[in-house]
Amino acid sequence: MDWEWLSEFLKGMIKPAAATAVVLLAALLSYFQKLKLEGEMIYAIARAFIQLSVIGFVLQFIFNQNNSWWIILPYLFMVSVAGYTAGQRAKHVPHGKYIAGASILVGTTITMLLLVLLDVFPFTPQYIIPVAGMMVGNAMTVTGVTMKRLRDDIRAQMSLVETALALGATPRQATLQQVKRSLVIALSPVIDNTKTVGLISLPGAMTGLIMGGASPVEAIQLQMVVMNMLIGASTMSSIMSTYFCWPNFFTKAYQLETKVFSIE
Repeated sequence: MDWEWLSEFLKGMIKPAAATAVVLLAALLSYFQKLKLEGEMIYAIARAFIQLSVIGFVLQFIFNQNNSWWIILPYLFMVSVAGYTAGQRAKHVPHGKYIAGASILVGTTITMLLLVLLDVFPFTPQYIIPVAGMMVGNAMTVTGVTMKRLRDDIRAQMSLVETALALGATPRQATLQQVKRSLVIALSPVIDNTKTVGLISLPGAMTGLIMGGASPVEAIQLQMVVMNMLIGASTMSSIMSTYFCWPNFFTKAYQLETKVFSIE
């Protein structure tokens, strides 16, 4: 058996291992400040080491395949995990995990298809999987915040919503302001990051390319594409989540489903 790959892997881990010195420093500071976070810090970095090592070998295997299923399956796995995580944030929304997963799937799939059709990215694992990961991660955060905020806002203003329904408004009309507010709050960080990109920090994709030897101009061009796709996927996913939430917030008679809003 050829163990050359293992030797190369271990050589490449010298610098990451050396970089754990800063984590140990943080753990020491936590200990002396009695924050009791040092155990969690060490656990987190050890878990990240294992997860990234495993995913590195998995991606190496996937990149060597020529079957499109090796693009679709990892993408669906990422969407499933993201849907579960976002649903946990909005745990009081009925079927929240499924709503979040479906919203993320729709928003990121549409964005990905547009990028491929416009020939921005080729449909290969080397491009699609990393790009999908960035989109799904951002869509997960935005969708979770949107769903939680929408449910909490409707709960806080139940009397206003019920009055609008009694006057003949549809669920969409009765909750229009709450929907707008939840979307604005959820999407504002993404938009603010886009406004300040390159001024406050150099984003990960751009930094990675520059450190990998690409020219700054090439790195900037890719980062522009990344910021565009993040806004597109996050916006579509968050809007879809509000549409998917409505059937769970209202009865068939267009009344508020009070049991959904009775939990603190």
